Amino acid sequence: MNKKNSNMEEDKLHEECGVFGVYNHPDAAALTALGLHALQHRGQEAAGIVTFDGERFLSEKHLGLVSDHFSRPSVIKRLEGNNSVGHNRYSTTGGTVHRNIQPLFADLWGGGFAIAHNGNLTNALSLRYDLVKNGSIFQSTSDTETILQLVAKSKADRTIKRLVDALIQIEGAYSLVILTNKKLIGARDPFGIRPLVLGKLDGAYILCSETCALDIISAEFIREINPGEVVIITEEGIESINPFTKTQSRPDLFEYIYFSRPDSVLDGKSVYDCRKSFGKVLAKEFPINADIVVPVPDSGVPAALGFSEESKIPFELAIIRNHYVGRTFIQPTQSSRHSKVKMKHNPNRSSVEGKKIILIDDSIVRGTTSVKIVQLMRDAGAKEVHLRIACPPIMFPDFYGIDTPETEQLLAANHNLDDMCNFIGADSLGFLSLDGLYKAMGYPKGRDNQNPQFTDHCFTGDYPTDLKDYNDKNLQEQLSLLSDNEAST
Repeated sequence: MNKKNSNMEEDKLHEECGVFGVYNHPDAAALTALGLHALQHRGQEAAGIVTFDGERFLSEKHLGLVSDHFSRPSVIKRLEGNNSVGHNRYSTTGGTVHRNIQPLFADLWGGGFAIAHNGNLTNALSLRYDLVKNGSIFQSTSDTETILQLVAKSKADRTIKRLVDALIQIEGAYSLVILTNKKLIGARDPFGIRPLVLGKLDGAYILCSETCALDIISAEFIREINPGEVVIITEEGIESINPFTKTQSRPDLFEYIYFSRPDSVLDGKSVYDCRKSFGKVLAKEFPINADIVVPVPDSGVPAALGFSEESKIPFELAIIRNHYVGRTFIQPTQSSRHSKVKMKHNPNRSSVEGKKIILIDDSIVRGTTSVKIVQLMRDAGAKEVHLRIACPPIMFPDFYGIDTPETEQLLAANHNLDDMCNFIGADSLGFLSLDGLYKAMGYPKGRDNQNPQFTDHCFTGDYPTDLKDYNDKNLQEQLSLLSDNEAST
């Protein structure tokens, strides 16, 4: 939970991570590389694959994109074996250094143990202190290693029991894919905050973050791993256990709003269809007389299509995105970040000039990019610019694997609607309501305030788990020291 190292410059929520695992397929490493490529949107900082060839665990970990390293036949050839786990990383805990690249691996009592984690633990730091005090030696600053250390410390006699011992102690969000000498294991937190799905290809089982990773290898989707479920895949087949007290599932709404690929399916719902529905409800809640509906590419496109269909206002791709520009957070100065916005987006002047336009975006974090996009439209000759956001105002930070800024840097947490509109420079501004979001997700009565259907803490402050590390100020001071040390590594 390295909030100090959050990217202060980036005006989008950062992806979490992607996980992928294969059991008993001769092309395990190649399939994993393809799966990670499909999940690249979930993390672009680093990627890793660990395989098991029946005798040895083999590992390749690299900073950068999957295609930078794992498209090379020589790399895949080194990763022998029929069983594999892989991980795409975006760091929410620990810095971007090689030792934090997953899957993490250790030789434990009983054999090797490779673990890949999507999510974030909210008590990892306090657990880490206890572990270190009792003799554990950490090799990374990732919260994933806390799980590894807890498994190593367990006195249980079987790997699964030792894993369950660890899971019972941790809090927060996690989807895990684990490879041992004989097993591929998947685990999902009791609330189901992060997604995990099961598939099958040529008799081999697949575990991965999203269905789009199954599609790329033409695998069959079987089902989602249930919240709180642990699945164990061996030569004998699949075993499922549920070690937690049953609780109402609360998957994260931002998987539907922003993070998951639009061609994925979550809990039986098409992500693309959900995003179109957000736009349709938004058009009902904030109608406006205008000439064209314009998406902020690429994440605003489905909602803009829905808004256009509902409002009967023509849809236009009036902003063209250059996909071959580096991420804005790597820019060293504020001025260069501003120019980066122009490098990423260029107006289609023939569609904009003299028009009243409705801009559709998926979310607003700090608002700085919205300022630039609105001005871009005005510079292109737009007569009026009305901004509509396909989710409610983001009022609270995330602690479950999404790297958000602190509350004081969230635009909506510190300004009312009029102030935000003035800051952005739009003629009007409207956010999809929380109940409207739920209705678009298929809940006609909106949010059930007694038993919320989703994890929606960024809008409501209703966190499903205790935030032990965040609320302990002493731990926060220690975290700052850890961050300083990591920055100098």
